[in-house]
Formats: sequence, structure tokens, C-alpha cells
Amino acid sequence: MIWLKRLVIGSLLCLAGLAVWLWLTMLSPWFYDRPEELPAIEQRTHQVFVYGTLRYLPVRWVVMGSSGSPEPARLHGFERQGLDLTASTGKYVDGLLLTVTPEALARLDRYEQLGIRYERVKQTLADGSSAWVYMRLPMVGQLNIPSPAQGVALLTYD
Repeated sequence: MIWLKRLVIGSLLCLAGLAVWLWLTMLSPWFYDRPEELPAIEQRTHQVFVYGTLRYLPVRWVVMGSSGSPEPARLHGFERQGLDLTASTGKYVDGLLLTVTPEALARLDRYEQLGIRYERVKQTLADGSSAWVYMRLPMVGQLNIPSPAQGVALLTYD
């Protein structure tokens, strides 16, 4: 019988840990500060094309607090590589079109770490409608910065 008590206590601790982690990453005032240079979110409904983890209902409920009324959608001219999109002629990415409130869009911005990890770009979908799409910002290691071997002088301080 002691094993049952340990199982119940362990399960409750795991659930509590999960709840704390979700709160910290999705709702807490820590771990993400919206960059000041980003424009304010317009107070209207928004269309958002999602193609990664946000295709799954439980993730959308945790992130946005709603389902977003998903509809199948397709984005032409891009190819999915992991959780990122790259421009690719003749390719397309299937996903979902969500209709979200300004509050839900702010929560999506936090989830995607808008201005830090992703940017939100208006794109035209296959059906002609336009929607926000989160595109990965270039990582420092992926930027095309010339090295000293390419004839760029480095500044040194004596």
C-alpha cells in the first residue's frame, strides 16, 4: 500500500511541476519582455497561420486560452525545416489558419518570443487571404558576417 501513496504523491508533484512550468513560460511576468520597438497590437481580430506546435489543440489552449477556430490553410513559396520556414520556390507548407483576439495574439507573441526569436510577418495564403506568420529571426551564428580572413580589420584596444 505504501507504493500507491508514493505513486499518488509523485504524480501530484509532477502535475504541480508541470503547472508551475506552464505558468512561468506562458503567463508569468518573467522570462519575456516585449521589445519596446515593436508596434502595439491593433485592437481587432487577427488571422494567424500556424505550422508547428500550435497545430495541436492542447498547445493552443495552453498558449492562447482558446482553440482559435482553426481552419486548414496552405502557405506557398516556403518549406518547413523543423520549426522554421525557409523561402523555397514551388514548395508549400500546410498548417492552420487561426482567428485570434488581440489578447490571444499577445500570448502568441510571448510564446514565440516576438522580437527575440521570431518576427511576425504578414503573408498571403494559397486562398488569397492574408495572415500573420511567425518567421525565425536569423541566429547570430547564421548571419553572414565577414571574418578577419576576408580582409576585414578588427578593432583592438591597447
